[in-house]
Amino acid sequence: MRTLLLLVVVLQPVAAAQPASPRPPIIDVHLHAYTEAEWRAGAPNPATGQPAPATAEAHRLATLAAMDEYNVVAAVVSGPLEAVEAWRRAAPGRVLGSPLFGRPGVDDSGRPLPALDSLRRLYEDGRLRAMAEVTAQYEGLSPSDPLLEPYFALAESLDVPVGIHTGTSFPGTPYSGYPEFRVALGNPLLLEDLLVRHPGLRVYVMHGGEPWRRETLMLMEMYPQVYMDVAVIDWIGGPGGRPRFHAFLREMLEAGLGERIMFGTDQMR
Repeated sequence: MRTLLLLVVVLQPVAAAQPASPRPPIIDVHLHAYTEAEWRAGAPNPATGQPAPATAEAHRLATLAAMDEYNVVAAVVSGPLEAVEAWRRAAPGRVLGSPLFGRPGVDDSGRPLPALDSLRRLYEDGRLRAMAEVTAQYEGLSPSDPLLEPYFALAESLDVPVGIHTGTSFPGTPYSGYPEFRVALGNPLLLEDLLVRHPGLRVYVMHGGEPWRRETLMLMEMYPQVYMDVAVIDWIGGPGGRPRFHAFLREMLEAGLGERIMFGTDQMR
C-alpha cells in the first residue's frame, strides 16, 4: 500500500497551501554503487544537466543525504560488490545489496562474479538481498537465455527477488561501449520463458518495460509473481514525457495492479 500511496501523490500533487505532513517511508528498489575506477566525474544528469559529483564516495554521500531528506528507509543497491559493501557499511540496515551483471561469471565492470557457492553464502549471510539489476539486454542476451539459468535457479531457491532491465536505454547505446545492446531484447514478454521455468521466482520489470507498456501489463496480469519499478521513467517520463508516464500509471491502477508497482530512481549519478 505504501507504493500505491506514493504513486497517487505523483498523479495528484498536494496543493502547496496545505500544511506540511511527515514524509511517508519509501523503499527505493533501484540504486547503483560505483567504484572510484569506473566513476565518471562531471557526467551530466540526463534530466537536470547538473554534473555528477567529483568522486564515487561523494556520490554515495549525496545519495544517502537524499535518502535522509526524503525518508527513504531502505534501498536495493547494485554494482561491483566491493562498492556495494562500502554502501552497506555506510548505511547498515538500509542498504539491500545486489550484484549487477548481464552475463555469467562477469559483472558489469568486467570483474569476475563470485562463484555460485560464494554468491549463495553472501545471500545466506545477509550481505546480499536481491539480484537486481540483471542487464542481459546490454550483453545481447534475452533474460530467458539458458546461460543465465544458474543465477535465476539460485535466486528462486533462496526466494531472492530479481530485477531485470527492460525497455530501452540512452540514444546510441550500441556505439557507447555496449555493442551487443539491442532494443528488441528489452521487450518484457521475453521474460515469459523464464517465468514458466521458475514459477516461484519473484521478478520485477525494471523501468516498467517502457515503451512496451501494454506488454508489461499483460505479463503482470498473467503472472502474479511479476512486479515492476518506475525507475527513470518517474523523473524523465519515458517516451512521451510525464503525461505518458501518468497515463501508464493510471492504466496500471485501473487494471488492479497498483500494489505491484514499486518505486525506484536509478539515480543516474
